[in-house]
Amino acid sequence: MRAADGGDDAAYCRLLQALAPVVRGVVRHALLRAGAGTDDAEDVVQETLLAIHLKRHTWDRSAPIGPWINAITRYKTVDALRRRGRRAEQPLDDVVATLAAPPAEDGLSRRDAERALATLPGRTHQVVRSISLDGAGIGETARRLGISEGAVRVALHRGLKALARRFGGESA
Repeated sequence: MRAADGGDDAAYCRLLQALAPVVRGVVRHALLRAGAGTDDAEDVVQETLLAIHLKRHTWDRSAPIGPWINAITRYKTVDALRRRGRRAEQPLDDVVATLAAPPAEDGLSRRDAERALATLPGRTHQVVRSISLDGAGIGETARRLGISEGAVRVALHRGLKALARRFGGESA
């Protein structure tokens, strides 16, 4: 880094090439330790190397470079984890059976459900109705509407989320 600060571009290139695998290992380890997958590791490595480049003027030439690089790597990893957030994920297939409504005992509850579903746009309305009121599965709904199972899952998720927002089950 000292040579690079002195204008030696080849030294700077060698520095970045030597740092990349070290930073990659630190980032992957930190992501795994945090319970996150390593899918975003390469993005964090690139952000770290870019930050090192952009902030190299802040490094104190009289201090060792290792702690300075480790701090940048740690901050970039924490930033990535914050952006990702903690999300509890449950596969939609595991809860589809609970989404199918039992037959209504009176016309009122079915009518209320129909009114609520009428607030949803086109395909989302069809998907939520098919699964929640008609009791169809993901695959059956996909075949009936001529769309992929993934599109059914997305529309179902969005529709249920919109209904929850609209009718007080969710605040945002």
